[in-house]
Amino acid sequence: MLTTLAIVFVFGSMVMIHELGHYMVAKWIGVKVIEFSFGFGPKIVGYQGKDTLYALRLIPLGGFVKLHGMDAEVDVNGKAVIAPTHDAQSFMNKPVWQRMSVIVAGPIMNFVLAIILFVGVFAYLGIPSQGDTNMIGSLVTGKPAATSGIQPGDKILAVNNELTPNWTSLTEAIWAKPDQVLSLTIERDKGKQQTVSLKTEKDAPTGHGMIGIAPEIIYTHASILESTRYGLERTVDFTKTIVVLLVQMVTGKIPADVGGPVMIAQVIGEGAHQGLANLLSLTGVLSIQLGLINLFPIPALDGSRLIFLLIEGVRGKPLNPEKENMIHLVGFVLLMALMIAVTYKDVLRLFNKVG
Repeated sequence: MLTTLAIVFVFGSMVMIHELGHYMVAKWIGVKVIEFSFGFGPKIVGYQGKDTLYALRLIPLGGFVKLHGMDAEVDVNGKAVIAPTHDAQSFMNKPVWQRMSVIVAGPIMNFVLAIILFVGVFAYLGIPSQGDTNMIGSLVTGKPAATSGIQPGDKILAVNNELTPNWTSLTEAIWAKPDQVLSLTIERDKGKQQTVSLKTEKDAPTGHGMIGIAPEIIYTHASILESTRYGLERTVDFTKTIVVLLVQMVTGKIPADVGGPVMIAQVIGEGAHQGLANLLSLTGVLSIQLGLINLFPIPALDGSRLIFLLIEGVRGKPLNPEKENMIHLVGFVLLMALMIAVTYKDVLRLFNKVG
């Protein structure tokens, strides 16, 4: 139940804040909003406002906004046509810069959501800092440290009999030995020492040895101003990191190991069981990813609509609506095919993990 509620919260908040961005700017520039719905599928309940239907739909994983004139109308012959030029509330009859502002508002709101969530976490928990000690704060499930019996709170005193009095010396000792068996001297329960043997893994991007440990995190109380500054910095840092990783995957520098809905749902469930702060932070990271991906110039995504509008601005007239709709349709089909393939890969990975 907790995992289900967490999935609804994460997907619902990310997509609805995205659609809220489109909605607010559309209203601001005078575009008629036909419908603003939470969820997909059959309508459960709705309220018909002056111009807009506000609805709650059956599948609570996101939502959508339907704008008047955004998608070309279809005439009696089945051909796409642009809305009449006298219709002041039509999306297509607004200046190019206003239409671009409606489109870009969605991804921008995803970054705003990330900032709000990070600020909230920092204001609640405090500013995290890594203590430079040899104490383990957390373990990565399925990695060598976790499977060897090491526990959070353990201190790793030595690696292959070399003393590791702080986290810096500990990580350097492990990084230098990828795919090697290590003998770790650990301290547990107030002075009791024991030796644990394990084999490191090799981190593909860096070539470092890894065993799946994280340091103890110390939280320091912060004011709202400090939390806001750190929230902005965290959003910028995650955005840079995600962009770098995507570029490295596209250029083949690292494997294109992309997770789909099944893996994301699994990660969300794990985050929910680790506490509200972890879940909110995870939602912030996923919201940044959603905002970035939507800005890609891929047909059916916001980025491609921005490209078409930019071309229209340069040409001084819109592209053929039939051709544009066909491009978006083909892009949507390809995205769905990719989603199915990634989901299939997720399921296989899950079964292999269980097996």
